[in-house]
Amino acid sequence: IIFAAGIAYGLSKDNNGAAALAGLVSFLVLKQILNPGTVAMLKGLDANAADYADQMKYISNELGFAVVENALTGILSGLVGAFSYNKFYDKKLPDALAFFSGRRMTPIVASFIMIFVSIILYFVWPVVFAGLVKFGNWMIGLGALGAGLFGFFNRLLIPFGLHHALNSVFWFDIIGIGDLTNFLNGAQALEAGTAVKGVTGMYQAGFFPIMMFGLPGAALAIIKKSDNDKKQSTKAIMIAAALASFATGVTEPLEFSFMFAAPQLYLIHAAFTGISAFIAASLKAYAGFGFSAGLVDFILSLKNPMHANILILIIMGIVYFVLYYFVFSALIEKWDIATPGRKTEDTGKVKADDKSEL
Repeated sequence: IIFAAGIAYGLSKDNNGAAALAGLVSFLVLKQILNPGTVAMLKGLDANAADYADQMKYISNELGFAVVENALTGILSGLVGAFSYNKFYDKKLPDALAFFSGRRMTPIVASFIMIFVSIILYFVWPVVFAGLVKFGNWMIGLGALGAGLFGFFNRLLIPFGLHHALNSVFWFDIIGIGDLTNFLNGAQALEAGTAVKGVTGMYQAGFFPIMMFGLPGAALAIIKKSDNDKKQSTKAIMIAAALASFATGVTEPLEFSFMFAAPQLYLIHAAFTGISAFIAASLKAYAGFGFSAGLVDFILSLKNPMHANILILIIMGIVYFVLYYFVFSALIEKWDIATPGRKTEDTGKVKADDKSEL
């Protein structure tokens, strides 16, 4: 929703709130048309049929309509909203319809455009989702290397929201892995044979060193390299973001602070995550989470019989804190990156021609 409204507003010609509304309406139309219940109706499924629950599971999980609401479709909705606004915000209708002229017209136009876009996605999205599932199946056969690739692509897909599609392959039961659900079920999963101690958890453990230690190290680097006059405000923002990552595993406030300003740093972050997942899986150091890889879930993992060699993750975390701090510090300065609280040389200079006016 934030992507839909924010992108439409940001790309509109005059940054008017009607553009944000058009983006929001676009997203809500897509959400309504492509939710599993509506898709089932479009496919003509009988709610009273004996296999209706299985059919709904197929639509939600196999075709991927349970995760069609993501940042990628949010971005698409924002683009539709911006296009509708820029194209029709100054158009006039006949006097009988004058109330709907101009900016009031744009959300209506956006909704009609999004209906056609949703029809296209009705056919395209399952293909995209199936490709991700096939990719996930290939990675499973690679063992620890597959866990590393999963960690890498998990971070890399976050800007588009498609990491949820990839997560569903490894963490839930789409293809029978259920790494997250089986880890959480603990002794019950062991007894049922759905979990294997020393295997289950390999697609989760590598995130703990990154979220609890690595990203806070990146936050410290961003604070250190901020301009002196912005250091206090930057510190307040980064400390809050670092605490969120450390305690709960909520990484978006930190990741989005440099994701677009420095995509090269984000690529390094994704690579570090993949390496962490590979090392943890290779050393059979396993912990799991119900929410994310923060301190709360780490402590809960200590009570779960599925955990293994968990101290290794702490040692890895300390190493990653240092690694993130020094790598981010060096590259922010070398590449002159406009991370929070920092002006680059280009934006900070006063042009010679402007000095007289100042």
